[in-house]
Amino acid sequence: MQFSRNILNDLRVWSKQSSRKPLILRGARQVGKTVAGKMFGRYFDIFIYINLDKEKERLVFQRKLDVRDVYQALMLREGVSSSSDKVFLFLDEIQECPEAVEYLRYFYEELPELYVMAAGSLLEIALEKEQISFPVGRVEHRFMYPLSFSEFLGAIGVEQIIAALVTIPFPAYAYDIVKGYFERYTLIGGMPEVVAAYMETENLTTLPAIYDSLLTSYIDDAEKYARNSTMSTVLRHCIETAPLLAGQRVTFNGFGKSNYRSREVGEALRTLQRAMLINLLYPSTSIEIPILPDLKKKPRLQFLDTGLLNHAAGLQAQYFLYDDLHSFFKGRLAEHIVGQELLAVQMTRRPHLCFWVREKSQSQAEVDFIIQYLDKIIPVEVKSGPTGRLRSLHQFIDRCPHRIAVRLYAGPLEVQQAKTLAGKKFTLLNLPYFLAAMLPQYLEWLEFLEFRGHHT
Repeated sequence: MQFSRNILNDLRVWSKQSSRKPLILRGARQVGKTVAGKMFGRYFDIFIYINLDKEKERLVFQRKLDVRDVYQALMLREGVSSSSDKVFLFLDEIQECPEAVEYLRYFYEELPELYVMAAGSLLEIALEKEQISFPVGRVEHRFMYPLSFSEFLGAIGVEQIIAALVTIPFPAYAYDIVKGYFERYTLIGGMPEVVAAYMETENLTTLPAIYDSLLTSYIDDAEKYARNSTMSTVLRHCIETAPLLAGQRVTFNGFGKSNYRSREVGEALRTLQRAMLINLLYPSTSIEIPILPDLKKKPRLQFLDTGLLNHAAGLQAQYFLYDDLHSFFKGRLAEHIVGQELLAVQMTRRPHLCFWVREKSQSQAEVDFIIQYLDKIIPVEVKSGPTGRLRSLHQFIDRCPHRIAVRLYAGPLEVQQAKTLAGKKFTLLNLPYFLAAMLPQYLEWLEFLEFRGHHT
């Protein structure tokens, strides 16, 4: 089953650029890269699909032919002749053929009229093993994730809900129904195979076998990531443990109650981050741009997909007992799904999220996320309690040069004029969890409101 993905809009923009470079679509396995590439191929006169996971399809690149000879060989294989038609070449599983990576620079330099896209999930790791350099400056990158909430709504065919979701300001009458869909999305997650199975049966009891299969495939991939058998063992442990520690700040030494040392675990987790199975969110003390992560402090662990997390941690039954995602799993689930939504909109750059800390011997403060908006660093808290309990957010506002903060919670859209415990006035933008991905648009809307308020 094929879903329309937001990445397709970005690919259309890429295809219209006059100075277009070959594009590499990055993402963990099973997030839908192949399907997205094939769907995009429908927009072209000629679509050439090469699956480099197959040995016979790697041969043309491994023979070290001139790039034009390679192109002619591919055209002959498809039974088409060179013409003025728009030709789209999609090199899938490119990590299986490092030689094909080298050809990307020659496609760019000698065949600029050709539209070239590659997809891969372990690219940098494969290149290091083969000691092949990356064609820096001659390729572009896009990053793909599990289905976002808006993509999930599109997949299950509720376009009217999407229309409400993207309406700014969000219509209050739609709050309860959209909240219900978001909770179902948080329960199921965004892995395409899982969403497809749910659409077919609408039966949650059929999904555990698919979650198990996905998690097992990631664990079995450990040998592909590892440079030796010892690292393979550490990687397996980290993949099995990561969903259970998601949303927490983690210590590398003894990770997951193991005997593994900090160096071993650090290497394994960074490898999994490059494979986009996890993301390590590092703390920052920045209150003005740029956001500078402190790589010496403990990071917070973000797993690939909240649905996989729910299954691994046995949380599905909890969804039917609470009205607020922040009410169980120590609030980590609400923070995790917000993080997943914030990452999903970062299609044009390597995943990057930080949180804010102020660590002193007498007191500690921690804001769940900080994001850059124009020339400001905006604090984002994921909370369920009243405004007065946002102590860490207040400490950030007291120190930063602006007066805007965001709370994501199980409540309606609301703009409040608030005051920190130290007395500084600020504007608090309260957004329901399901609007996390639209945070930049709402900050723009908030600026418009304040501009209008100052000029009326």
